[in-house]
Amino acid sequence: MKNFLVVGGSTGIGLALAGILKAQGANVIVACRHQSDELKALGVTFLPLDVKNTVADALSSLPEALNGVAYCPGTINLKPFHRITREEFQEDININVLGAVDVLQNTLKNLKKADSASVVLFSTVAATLGMNFHSSIALSKAAIEGLGKSLAAEWANLHIRVNIIAPSLTNTPLANKLLGSDEKVENAGKRHPIGRIGTSEDIAEMAAFLLSDKSSWITGQTIGIDGGMGTLKP
Repeated sequence: MKNFLVVGGSTGIGLALAGILKAQGANVIVACRHQSDELKALGVTFLPLDVKNTVADALSSLPEALNGVAYCPGTINLKPFHRITREEFQEDININVLGAVDVLQNTLKNLKKADSASVVLFSTVAATLGMNFHSSIALSKAAIEGLGKSLAAEWANLHIRVNIIAPSLTNTPLANKLLGSDEKVENAGKRHPIGRIGTSEDIAEMAAFLLSDKSSWITGQTIGIDGGMGTLKP
């Protein structure tokens, strides 16, 4: 049985990913701040963890070997650049980047124990496609892309693959403020070439694929799951 750690899995993409992995027969450990009712229903192992704090103690009970880690926490702080405070920039960096650094440094020994392992990180289409009011999230997620590619190179000889998923707007609790009405959902969908916004399952299915042996020759890639937003202008 394979062991997977999903960080940030109480709702949204992380929860959907945990459900897919569990349905595939894996041993799934979800580390997040709160255990939602939906997470309880999956029957996965829950570890209380806040990525803004030191994670070493929280992750000390992991299985000796981990076949994969998905780091799912994220932020959406959309404001004009001049209104974003230094503290808000730092908050986005802490959650999106330094939390991932801390988790990966504290799981590397477990990943190395597996015959082969996979890491999935999450960026955003806004890291490469200039978008109004996205300076803080684009900054921190661009750093995640740089981190992921660097680790993919550094860990290749350890048979640890690292890939990054870059979604566009996805219907998750994190995006509630942007999708608070049917009209907002419809208008957001029209901005995507495919004609709709993403779902948690759209993103989680790719994450599950990248964690699986089916993607064993894919590493160091940033993959846009964005309804065509990042590359198309029909």
